[in-house]
Amino acid sequence: MSSTPEIRPFTVEFSEADLSDLRARIVATRFPEKETVADQSQGTQLATVQELARYWAEEYDWRKVETKLNSYPQFITEIDGLDIHFLHVRSQHEDALPLIVTHGWPGSVVEQLKIIDPLTNPTAHGGDAADAFHVIIPSMPGYGFSGKPTAKGWDPERIARAWGELMKRLGYTKYVAQGGDWGAIVTDFMGVQEPEGLVGIHSNMPGITPPAIERALIAGNPLPSDVVLSDEEKQTVDQLDYMYRHAYYAYMMGSRPQSLAALADSPVGLAAFMLDHDKASLELITRSFNGITEGLTRDDVLDNITLFWLTNTAVSAARLYGENTSLFFGVKGVKLPTAVSVFPDELYPAAKSWTQDAYPNLVHYNRLPKGGHFAAWEQPELFVNEVRTGLRSLR
Repeated sequence: MSSTPEIRPFTVEFSEADLSDLRARIVATRFPEKETVADQSQGTQLATVQELARYWAEEYDWRKVETKLNSYPQFITEIDGLDIHFLHVRSQHEDALPLIVTHGWPGSVVEQLKIIDPLTNPTAHGGDAADAFHVIIPSMPGYGFSGKPTAKGWDPERIARAWGELMKRLGYTKYVAQGGDWGAIVTDFMGVQEPEGLVGIHSNMPGITPPAIERALIAGNPLPSDVVLSDEEKQTVDQLDYMYRHAYYAYMMGSRPQSLAALADSPVGLAAFMLDHDKASLELITRSFNGITEGLTRDDVLDNITLFWLTNTAVSAARLYGENTSLFFGVKGVKLPTAVSVFPDELYPAAKSWTQDAYPNLVHYNRLPKGGHFAAWEQPELFVNEVRTGLRSLR
Protein backbone atom coordinates (compact mmCIF):
# COMPACT_ATOMS: atom_id res chain seq x y z
CA MET A 1 0.00 0.00 0.00
CA SER A 2 1.71 3.19 -1.19
CA SER A 3 1.16 6.22 0.99
CA THR A 4 2.63 9.44 2.28
CA PRO A 5 3.27 9.03 6.01
CA GLU A 6 2.98 12.73 6.92
CA ILE A 7 0.17 13.50 9.38
CA ARG A 8 -1.09 17.08 9.01
CA PRO A 9 -3.15 19.02 11.58
CA PHE A 10 -6.62 19.95 10.38
CA THR A 11 -9.15 22.61 11.42
CA VAL A 12 -12.77 22.87 10.29
CA GLU A 13 -13.38 26.34 8.92
CA PHE A 14 -16.19 27.34 6.58
CA SER A 15 -16.67 30.92 5.49
CA GLU A 16 -19.64 33.10 6.36
CA ALA A 17 -20.31 33.22 2.63
CA ASP A 18 -20.79 29.43 2.64
CA LEU A 19 -23.34 29.72 5.44
CA SER A 20 -25.13 32.67 3.83
CA ASP A 21 -25.44 30.72 0.60
CA LEU A 22 -26.88 27.77 2.53
CA ARG A 23 -29.51 29.93 4.23
CA ALA A 24 -30.46 31.59 0.95
CA ARG A 25 -30.96 28.21 -0.72
CA ILE A 26 -33.09 27.00 2.19
CA VAL A 27 -35.32 30.09 2.02
CA ALA A 28 -35.68 29.67 -1.76
CA THR A 29 -36.83 26.04 -1.48
CA ARG A 30 -39.70 25.02 -3.73
CA PHE A 31 -41.67 22.48 -1.71
CA PRO A 32 -43.84 19.69 -3.15
CA GLU A 33 -47.49 19.32 -2.26
CA LYS A 34 -48.51 17.48 0.89
CA GLU A 35 -48.39 13.68 0.86
CA THR A 36 -51.66 11.93 0.06
CA VAL A 37 -51.55 9.68 3.14
CA ALA A 38 -51.72 10.38 6.86
CA ASP A 39 -48.49 8.57 7.76
CA GLN A 40 -44.85 8.33 6.65
CA SER A 41 -45.39 5.57 4.11
CA GLN A 42 -44.62 7.97 1.24
CA GLY A 43 -41.41 9.22 2.86
CA THR A 44 -40.42 12.32 4.78
CA GLN A 45 -43.64 14.27 5.35
CA LEU A 46 -44.08 17.83 4.12
CA ALA A 47 -44.72 19.29 7.59
CA THR A 48 -41.45 17.80 8.87
CA VAL A 49 -39.47 19.16 5.93
CA GLN A 50 -41.02 22.63 6.28
CA GLU A 51 -40.31 22.81 10.02
CA LEU A 52 -36.76 21.57 9.43
CA ALA A 53 -36.23 24.25 6.79
CA ARG A 54 -37.64 26.98 9.00
CA TYR A 55 -35.43 26.05 11.92
CA TRP A 56 -32.39 25.57 9.68
CA ALA A 57 -32.75 29.02 8.12
CA GLU A 58 -33.84 30.98 11.19
CA GLU A 59 -32.38 29.42 14.35
CA TYR A 60 -29.73 26.80 13.63
CA ASP A 61 -26.10 27.71 14.37
CA TRP A 62 -23.45 25.67 12.53
CA ARG A 63 -20.66 27.41 14.42
CA LYS A 64 -21.53 25.47 17.60
CA VAL A 65 -20.67 22.09 16.10
CA GLU A 66 -17.75 23.57 14.19
CA THR A 67 -16.35 24.74 17.54
CA LYS A 68 -17.03 21.32 19.06
CA LEU A 69 -15.17 19.57 16.25
CA ASN A 70 -12.24 21.95 16.57
CA SER A 71 -12.05 21.33 20.32
CA TYR A 72 -10.62 17.90 19.46
CA PRO A 73 -7.31 17.21 17.68
CA GLN A 74 -7.98 16.53 14.00
CA PHE A 75 -5.62 15.43 11.28
CA ILE A 76 -5.34 14.42 7.63
CA THR A 77 -2.95 11.84 6.23
CA GLU A 78 -2.68 10.28 2.79
CA ILE A 79 -3.30 6.54 2.67
CA ASP A 80 -3.33 4.56 -0.56
CA GLY A 81 -3.43 7.75 -2.59
CA LEU A 82 -6.34 9.39 -0.75
CA ASP A 83 -6.48 11.99 2.02
CA ILE A 84 -8.05 10.54 5.16
CA HIS A 85 -9.41 12.87 7.85
CA PHE A 86 -9.62 11.68 11.44
CA LEU A 87 -10.10 12.80 15.02
CA HIS A 88 -7.45 11.48 17.40
CA VAL A 89 -8.24 12.09 21.06
CA ARG A 90 -5.81 10.56 23.53
CA SER A 91 -6.86 9.76 27.08
CA GLN A 92 -5.00 11.18 30.06
CA HIS A 93 -4.91 7.64 31.45
CA GLU A 94 -1.62 5.96 30.59
CA ASP A 95 -3.00 2.46 30.07
CA ALA A 96 -5.90 3.49 27.81
CA LEU A 97 -6.76 1.06 25.02
CA PRO A 98 -6.74 2.56 21.48
CA LEU A 99 -10.14 2.31 19.75
CA ILE A 100 -10.90 3.15 16.11
CA VAL A 101 -14.61 3.94 15.55
CA THR A 102 -16.15 3.98 12.07
CA HIS A 103 -19.39 5.74 11.11
CA GLY A 104 -21.88 4.81 8.40
CA TRP A 105 -24.38 6.46 6.03
CA PRO A 106 -25.98 8.95 6.32
CA GLY A 107 -23.52 9.55 9.12
CA SER A 108 -20.21 11.24 9.72
CA VAL A 109 -17.82 11.87 12.59
CA VAL A 110 -20.65 14.01 14.03
CA GLU A 111 -22.34 10.73 15.05
CA GLN A 112 -19.56 9.95 17.54
CA LEU A 113 -18.98 13.35 19.16
CA LYS A 114 -21.04 12.46 22.25
CA ILE A 115 -18.98 9.36 23.05
CA ILE A 116 -15.48 10.87 22.87
CA ASP A 117 -15.30 12.41 26.35
CA PRO A 118 -16.87 9.44 28.21
CA LEU A 119 -14.54 7.00 26.44
CA THR A 120 -11.35 9.02 26.87
CA ASN A 121 -12.13 10.40 30.35
CA PRO A 122 -14.24 7.71 32.05
CA THR A 123 -13.60 8.92 35.61
CA ALA A 124 -15.55 12.08 34.78
CA HIS A 125 -18.44 10.08 33.30
CA GLY A 126 -19.24 7.32 35.76
CA GLY A 127 -16.48 4.93 34.78
CA ASP A 128 -13.12 3.76 36.07
CA ALA A 129 -9.68 4.72 34.80
CA ALA A 130 -9.29 1.09 33.73
CA ASP A 131 -12.08 1.69 31.16
CA ALA A 132 -10.20 4.47 29.31
CA PHE A 133 -9.73 4.52 25.53
CA HIS A 134 -7.66 6.56 23.13
CA VAL A 135 -10.26 7.34 20.43
CA ILE A 136 -9.62 7.55 16.68
CA ILE A 137 -12.60 8.47 14.46
CA PRO A 138 -11.87 8.64 10.71
CA SER A 139 -14.11 10.05 7.99
CA MET A 140 -14.68 7.37 5.38
CA PRO A 141 -13.51 8.05 1.81
CA GLY A 142 -15.99 10.38 0.12
CA TYR A 143 -17.43 11.48 3.46
CA GLY A 144 -16.86 14.67 5.43
CA PHE A 145 -13.32 15.99 5.24
CA SER A 146 -11.70 12.92 3.70
CA GLY A 147 -10.81 12.89 0.03
CA LYS A 148 -13.29 11.89 -2.65
CA PRO A 149 -12.19 8.88 -4.71
CA THR A 150 -11.79 9.70 -8.40
CA ALA A 151 -11.86 6.07 -9.53
CA LYS A 152 -13.67 2.91 -8.46
CA GLY A 153 -12.20 0.59 -5.88
CA TRP A 154 -12.78 2.08 -2.44
CA ASP A 155 -14.95 -0.72 -1.07
CA PRO A 156 -15.29 -1.68 2.63
CA GLU A 157 -12.39 -4.13 2.41
CA ARG A 158 -10.06 -1.44 1.09
CA ILE A 159 -11.23 0.98 3.77
CA ALA A 160 -10.53 -1.69 6.38
CA ARG A 161 -6.96 -2.06 5.07
CA ALA A 162 -6.55 1.72 5.18
CA TRP A 163 -7.69 1.78 8.81
CA GLY A 164 -5.09 -0.85 9.66
CA GLU A 165 -2.46 1.34 8.04
CA LEU A 166 -3.74 4.38 9.92
CA MET A 167 -3.43 2.65 13.29
CA LYS A 168 0.06 1.42 12.39
CA ARG A 169 1.01 4.95 11.36
CA LEU A 170 -0.21 6.28 14.70
CA GLY A 171 2.11 3.85 16.43
CA TYR A 172 -0.49 1.62 18.06
CA THR A 173 0.63 -1.98 18.55
CA LYS A 174 -2.53 -3.13 20.34
CA TYR A 175 -6.01 -1.77 19.62
CA VAL A 176 -9.69 -2.56 19.10
CA ALA A 177 -12.23 -1.45 16.49
CA GLN A 178 -15.91 -0.52 16.59
CA GLY A 179 -18.55 0.22 13.98
CA GLY A 180 -22.22 0.54 13.09
CA ASP A 181 -23.90 0.65 9.65
CA TRP A 182 -21.10 0.78 7.03
CA GLY A 183 -18.73 1.10 9.96
CA ALA A 184 -19.84 -2.35 11.14
CA ILE A 185 -19.03 -3.84 7.74
CA VAL A 186 -15.63 -2.11 7.64
CA THR A 187 -14.94 -3.30 11.19
CA ASP A 188 -15.94 -6.86 10.28
CA PHE A 189 -13.44 -6.80 7.43
CA MET A 190 -10.77 -5.50 9.79
CA GLY A 191 -11.59 -8.56 11.90
CA VAL A 192 -11.19 -10.80 8.86
CA GLN A 193 -7.93 -9.15 7.74
CA GLU A 194 -6.49 -9.14 11.27
CA PRO A 195 -4.04 -6.25 10.80
CA GLU A 196 -1.12 -6.33 13.21
CA GLY A 197 -2.21 -4.99 16.59
CA LEU A 198 -5.97 -5.52 16.25
CA VAL A 199 -7.09 -7.72 19.16
CA GLY A 200 -10.88 -7.56 18.84
CA ILE A 201 -13.95 -5.72 17.60
CA HIS A 202 -17.31 -4.40 18.77
CA SER A 203 -20.35 -4.12 16.51
CA ASN A 204 -23.83 -2.70 16.92
CA MET A 205 -24.87 -4.02 13.49
CA PRO A 206 -23.20 -7.44 13.30
CA GLY A 207 -22.95 -9.47 10.11
CA ILE A 208 -24.77 -12.61 11.19
CA THR A 209 -27.09 -13.78 8.40
CA PRO A 210 -26.28 -17.14 6.77
CA PRO A 211 -25.34 -16.38 3.14
CA ALA A 212 -28.03 -18.59 1.54
CA ILE A 213 -30.73 -16.86 3.57
CA GLU A 214 -29.49 -13.36 2.82
CA ARG A 215 -29.21 -14.05 -0.92
CA ALA A 216 -32.80 -15.29 -0.92
CA LEU A 217 -33.96 -12.14 0.89
CA ILE A 218 -32.07 -9.85 -1.51
CA ALA A 219 -33.67 -11.58 -4.50
CA GLY A 220 -37.11 -11.62 -2.89
CA ASN A 221 -37.19 -15.43 -3.10
CA PRO A 222 -38.49 -17.98 -0.59
CA LEU A 223 -35.94 -19.26 1.89
CA PRO A 224 -34.20 -22.56 1.05
CA SER A 225 -36.52 -25.48 1.82
CA ASP A 226 -34.16 -26.99 4.39
CA VAL A 227 -34.06 -23.84 6.55
CA VAL A 228 -35.68 -24.22 9.98
CA LEU A 229 -35.88 -21.03 12.07
CA SER A 230 -36.32 -20.47 15.76
CA ASP A 231 -38.74 -17.71 16.80
CA GLU A 232 -35.80 -15.36 17.37
CA GLU A 233 -34.26 -16.16 13.98
CA LYS A 234 -37.64 -15.67 12.29
CA GLN A 235 -37.86 -12.18 13.79
CA THR A 236 -34.44 -11.39 12.34
CA VAL A 237 -35.48 -12.72 8.93
CA ASP A 238 -38.78 -10.84 8.93
CA GLN A 239 -37.11 -7.51 9.66
CA LEU A 240 -34.34 -8.11 7.13
CA ASP A 241 -36.97 -8.97 4.54
CA TYR A 242 -38.77 -5.70 5.32
CA MET A 243 -35.48 -3.82 5.09
CA TYR A 244 -34.58 -5.22 1.68
CA ARG A 245 -38.07 -4.44 0.36
CA HIS A 246 -37.94 -0.83 1.52
CA ALA A 247 -34.29 0.28 1.25
CA TYR A 248 -35.01 2.39 -1.82
CA TYR A 249 -32.27 4.89 -1.03
CA ALA A 250 -29.65 2.10 -1.03
CA TYR A 251 -30.70 0.79 -4.43
CA MET A 252 -30.61 4.28 -5.95
CA MET A 253 -27.23 5.15 -4.47
CA GLY A 254 -25.81 1.76 -5.34
CA SER A 255 -26.81 1.86 -9.00
CA ARG A 256 -27.26 5.51 -10.05
CA PRO A 257 -25.41 7.82 -7.63
CA GLN A 258 -24.59 10.40 -10.28
CA SER A 259 -28.31 10.91 -10.91
CA LEU A 260 -28.59 12.30 -7.38
CA ALA A 261 -27.13 15.63 -8.53
CA ALA A 262 -30.11 17.47 -7.00
CA LEU A 263 -28.74 16.58 -3.55
CA ALA A 264 -25.72 18.75 -4.31
CA ASP A 265 -27.97 21.65 -5.34
CA SER A 266 -30.80 21.73 -2.78
CA PRO A 267 -30.03 21.54 0.95
CA VAL A 268 -33.66 20.83 1.83
CA GLY A 269 -33.79 18.10 -0.81
CA LEU A 270 -30.65 16.61 0.73
CA ALA A 271 -32.23 16.72 4.19
CA ALA A 272 -35.46 15.04 3.07
CA PHE A 273 -33.44 12.24 1.45
CA MET A 274 -31.10 11.73 4.41
CA LEU A 275 -33.88 11.62 6.99
CA ASP A 276 -35.59 8.67 5.28
CA HIS A 277 -33.00 5.99 6.16
CA ASP A 278 -35.38 3.47 7.66
CA LYS A 279 -38.84 3.47 9.24
CA ALA A 280 -37.71 3.60 12.88
CA SER A 281 -35.03 6.23 12.26
CA LEU A 282 -37.44 8.45 10.32
CA GLU A 283 -39.89 8.31 13.21
CA LEU A 284 -37.12 9.11 15.70
CA ILE A 285 -35.82 12.06 13.69
CA THR A 286 -39.29 13.40 12.91
CA ARG A 287 -40.18 13.63 16.56
CA SER A 288 -37.15 15.88 17.17
CA PHE A 289 -38.88 18.46 14.97
CA ASN A 290 -42.10 18.00 16.94
CA GLY A 291 -40.63 19.04 20.27
CA ILE A 292 -39.49 15.63 21.57
CA THR A 293 -35.74 15.73 22.18
CA GLU A 294 -35.05 12.36 23.82
CA GLY A 295 -32.56 10.54 21.63
CA LEU A 296 -31.76 13.23 19.06
CA THR A 297 -32.29 16.98 18.99
CA ARG A 298 -32.96 19.15 15.95
CA ASP A 299 -29.39 20.41 16.19
CA ASP A 300 -28.03 16.85 16.21
CA VAL A 301 -29.86 16.13 12.98
CA LEU A 302 -28.86 19.36 11.28
CA ASP A 303 -25.23 19.19 12.41
CA ASN A 304 -24.83 16.04 10.34
CA ILE A 305 -26.84 17.22 7.32
CA THR A 306 -25.02 20.56 7.29
CA LEU A 307 -21.67 18.76 7.27
CA PHE A 308 -22.77 16.82 4.20
CA TRP A 309 -23.92 20.05 2.57
CA LEU A 310 -20.84 22.14 3.29
CA THR A 311 -18.46 19.40 2.15
CA ASN A 312 -20.65 18.58 -0.90
CA THR A 313 -20.37 14.86 -0.19
CA ALA A 314 -23.90 13.62 -0.89
CA VAL A 315 -22.92 11.95 -4.17
CA SER A 316 -19.37 10.93 -3.24
CA ALA A 317 -20.68 9.24 -0.08
CA ALA A 318 -23.45 7.50 -2.01
CA ARG A 319 -20.96 5.70 -4.26
CA LEU A 320 -19.96 3.36 -1.42
CA TYR A 321 -23.22 1.49 -1.99
CA GLY A 322 -22.09 0.62 -5.50
CA GLU A 323 -18.56 -0.24 -4.45
CA ASN A 324 -19.66 -2.90 -1.99
CA THR A 325 -19.80 -6.48 -3.28
CA SER A 326 -20.21 -8.25 0.06
CA LEU A 327 -23.46 -9.24 1.75
CA PHE A 328 -24.55 -6.28 3.86
CA PHE A 329 -25.71 -8.27 6.86
CA GLY A 330 -24.08 -11.61 6.10
CA VAL A 331 -21.35 -13.57 7.87
CA LYS A 332 -17.87 -12.30 6.96
CA GLY A 333 -15.72 -14.88 8.74
CA VAL A 334 -14.37 -12.94 11.73
CA LYS A 335 -12.29 -15.11 14.07
CA LEU A 336 -11.06 -12.39 16.45
CA PRO A 337 -12.79 -11.79 19.79
CA THR A 338 -16.04 -9.94 19.11
CA ALA A 339 -18.51 -8.01 21.25
CA VAL A 340 -22.04 -7.42 19.96
CA SER A 341 -24.68 -4.99 21.22
CA VAL A 342 -28.25 -5.34 19.94
CA PHE A 343 -30.35 -2.17 20.06
CA PRO A 344 -34.11 -2.82 19.70
CA ASP A 345 -34.77 -0.35 16.86
CA GLU A 346 -31.81 -1.47 14.74
CA LEU A 347 -32.62 -2.53 11.17
CA TYR A 348 -32.84 -6.10 12.47
CA PRO A 349 -32.38 -7.79 15.86
CA ALA A 350 -29.32 -10.03 15.65
CA ALA A 351 -30.47 -13.47 16.80
CA LYS A 352 -28.06 -14.79 19.42
CA SER A 353 -27.75 -18.20 17.77
CA TRP A 354 -26.69 -16.69 14.45
CA THR A 355 -24.39 -14.24 16.24
CA GLN A 356 -22.62 -17.10 18.00
CA ASP A 357 -22.22 -18.95 14.70
CA ALA A 358 -20.95 -15.86 12.87
CA TYR A 359 -18.47 -14.90 15.57
CA PRO A 360 -17.00 -18.10 17.06
CA ASN A 361 -15.01 -16.01 19.53
CA LEU A 362 -17.99 -14.05 20.86
CA VAL A 363 -16.97 -12.41 24.14
CA HIS A 364 -20.07 -10.28 24.74
CA TYR A 365 -23.69 -10.26 23.55
CA ASN A 366 -26.33 -7.99 25.02
CA ARG A 367 -29.78 -6.72 24.09
CA LEU A 368 -30.43 -3.12 25.10
CA PRO A 369 -33.74 -1.65 26.30
CA LYS A 370 -33.78 1.25 23.84
CA GLY A 371 -31.89 2.76 20.95
CA GLY A 372 -31.77 2.30 17.22
CA HIS A 373 -29.58 2.36 14.15
CA PHE A 374 -27.51 5.39 15.18
CA ALA A 375 -26.77 4.07 18.66
CA ALA A 376 -23.75 6.21 19.57
CA TRP A 377 -25.65 9.32 18.49
CA GLU A 378 -29.05 8.44 19.99
CA GLN A 379 -28.10 6.67 23.23
CA PRO A 380 -24.49 7.60 24.01
CA GLU A 381 -24.58 6.47 27.65
CA LEU A 382 -25.85 3.00 26.80
CA PHE A 383 -23.45 2.79 23.88
CA VAL A 384 -20.41 3.80 25.93
CA ASN A 385 -21.27 1.27 28.62
CA GLU A 386 -21.55 -1.45 25.98
CA VAL A 387 -18.14 -0.58 24.51
CA ARG A 388 -16.55 -0.53 27.95
CA THR A 389 -18.14 -3.82 29.03
CA GLY A 390 -17.86 -5.61 25.71
CA LEU A 391 -14.16 -4.92 25.19
CA ARG A 392 -13.00 -5.07 28.80
CA SER A 393 -11.65 -8.62 28.53
CA LEU A 394 -9.34 -7.59 25.66
CA ARG A 395 -7.26 -5.09 27.64
